[in-house]
Amino acid sequence: MLEHVPAWLGTLLRNRRAGHEKLVAADPAIAVGTDAIDLTSPAFASGARLPVRFTADGEGVSPPLVWTGVPAGTATLALIVEDPDAPTTAPLVHALIWNLASDAGRLAEGAIGAEGAGETGRNSFLQQGWLPPDPPTGHGDHDYVFQLFALSAAPDLGDSPGRSAFVEAITGRVLATGLLIGTYSRGEQAEAVVANGPVTA
Repeated sequence: MLEHVPAWLGTLLRNRRAGHEKLVAADPAIAVGTDAIDLTSPAFASGARLPVRFTADGEGVSPPLVWTGVPAGTATLALIVEDPDAPTTAPLVHALIWNLASDAGRLAEGAIGAEGAGETGRNSFLQQGWLPPDPPTGHGDHDYVFQLFALSAAPDLGDSPGRSAFVEAITGRVLATGLLIGTYSRGEQAEAVVANGPVTA
């Protein structure tokens, strides 16, 4: 949808961003835990550009994720993906999942929103599943922050919850947190970095 924002408007809004301090993992009420989960992707390096296939300019499938270091006592895992660089008052939610098995260790490509990959809530476009990155042309780099939480108890979120219900449900239950950032932009040349080196994106 945001691909239709004209480049001049994207450039004009370049300094208007929700802010990384508004990410779920940055919320002081969450108390993200003392342990860290090692969250990575075989499709892109941490801090590097997302391959086009995972965005609105490509197939729009969710990227694969892999993690280790889930602490003992974890009952379940929950994941939220946010864009804090959106020109909005709050970060845009690109995915929201809970009740992932504590020993799962991975999400396959395209698994966000698929059957068997936990339970899926609403993204910022009020749909369930993966909202492909779709930044305005000329707005600069956007961070897409994958935040994985190990929870001491399984939350009861009801049907198709949104971000506020997610935050309320995990508050006081977080044992450990994993973070992974992929970037994307439109109208600027960049490189996607994977395990075998950079490729033009």
